Parts: sequence; structure tokens; C-alpha cells
Amino acid sequence: MPSGPKGQRRPADAIGNAIRVAQIATGEVEEDFGPEKPEKNEAAAELGRKGGRARASAMKPESRSDAARRAAKARWKATADGEL
Repeated sequence: MPSGPKGQRRPADAIGNAIRVAQIATGEVEEDFGPEKPEKNEAAAELGRKGGRARASAMKPESRSDAARRAAKARWKATADGEL
């Protein structure tokens, strides 16, 4: 079944969809947008913002350099393969 721009369910056939739109336009039926998005957990969001910096500060300089080298190699491999 097709969905609208916000994920709401719509009738699959054109006539059913036209009737549904007319009902919404005349106020016979309320448009249902489905469940609202849950709010983010602030504690989890704060940890996510710290993540990379906290990990980098906990790593030894050699391992940090190694991780950066592997990341750069993966990025360049992706462009060489034409993935980007």
C-alpha cells in the first residue's frame, strides 16, 4: 500500500484515494499521520556527541595514528573503486 510523505497509509487504488482525499477536504475524516517520532534520550545524545573525542583521548598516539591511517586507506580505496 502506498504511503504519504510522512509515512501515512493511503488506499492503493485511485478511486479509493480520491474518496479519502475528498473526505479529508470536507472535514468528514481527520487525517491520520501515524505515531509521532519518539524524542531522543538526552543522556545518550550527549554520549554520542562525545564519542569520537573521548575515544581518541583514551587511545595511545600510535594506535590513534594507526586508526587514522586505516581510515584514510579505506576512504582512498572507495574513491579508487569508483564508489563515491
